Amino acid sequence: MPQTLPIKIDIYALFIFLGVVQAIFLAYFFVFNKQGNLLANRYLGALLVSFAAALTEILLCYTNYMFWVIWLIDFAEPTNFLFAPLIYLYHRSFLQKPFKKIDLLHFFPFIFYTIYKTITFYVASLPAKYNAYIGSYHRAELVRLPENGYLPNSAYILSNYVNELMLVQMCIYVALGFWMLKKEADNEQLSFWLNKNSDLAWCRKGTLYSVVAIVVFVSAKLLFENDLGDHFIAIYITLIIYGISFILINKSTFFNQKPIKKYEKSSLTDEIQENTLEKLQTLMKTAKPFLSSNFSLPLLAQKLAVSQHHLSQILNESLGQSFFEFTAQYRIEEAKDLLKNSANAHLKIEEIAEKVGYNSKSAFNTAFKKITGMTPSEYKAS
Repeated sequence: MPQTLPIKIDIYALFIFLGVVQAIFLAYFFVFNKQGNLLANRYLGALLVSFAAALTEILLCYTNYMFWVIWLIDFAEPTNFLFAPLIYLYHRSFLQKPFKKIDLLHFFPFIFYTIYKTITFYVASLPAKYNAYIGSYHRAELVRLPENGYLPNSAYILSNYVNELMLVQMCIYVALGFWMLKKEADNEQLSFWLNKNSDLAWCRKGTLYSVVAIVVFVSAKLLFENDLGDHFIAIYITLIIYGISFILINKSTFFNQKPIKKYEKSSLTDEIQENTLEKLQTLMKTAKPFLSSNFSLPLLAQKLAVSQHHLSQILNESLGQSFFEFTAQYRIEEAKDLLKNSANAHLKIEEIAEKVGYNSKSAFNTAFKKITGMTPSEYKAS
């Protein structure tokens, strides 16, 4: 007869349980919400479902509830191979990168490991699953049951090295994430560590959290035998889930009914603002400084003889745009004129991008699609 142990409920178990509930709630919100970046929301929702599955299994194992549902052991293990790809794809789509069919390859490790686990373990006998559970959590306390394995030991080699495989995957995707963000920052002519572009700053923060996740993961596996330290990994994941909840609440209009005056202490007068705005519009139409790839907020402020802070305030308050949105609007309008002109039919998209001030075709495509709803090639064809 299999042995069992008493149910263990403590502060760790309660905290992880609340993380599962919150992850499911947030996943529903992101998957079915029709506002914002739908693709990014779907990726984030899928990530939260994966988190919920992993947390549920850790919770069952930690509290000893797994003895009563032993057939569920390792049910969430394949989802470990979803974490890193979904974080990368979420950041990619958050930066307005379109979905491509080749992106489906990111899910191959998850699909492959699910099939592998089904063949080697999910169809195994209950004694085999019981032994797997106590081997990870209660090796010194309980006695293994006799079992008849139908596969040689070599068939389980991937399961034996699942932690190492997951660690390698996490490191690869963190490197890919930093490379993507660095490339995007270079395209926008920004320093990687500055917060001038809020989208880049958000994705950079998420990638840094992934680095911390690697440190937590490695520490738990080195300091604790088998899976005994998994509840510390679960605590970190739960903290991330609650961090997402806090950000959503903080951005909710329900809690910000009184408008915050960003430039309340600014010395900019209405007269200076009106005159500068008039000079700005004239400069952009006649001199077209935005066509230069070196066009920047300091350079524009110098031409208008105002401070950078005042110019930023004018763009925000009068036009409702950041400097980058303002620049993109003029550049894309110029690009549309060039694409419509039959005299430019021989020009490649890269050449059009360069003519309107972009150093990168990808940055040009992203800005063009964000403003017009179509790629430059689609616009040219239409």
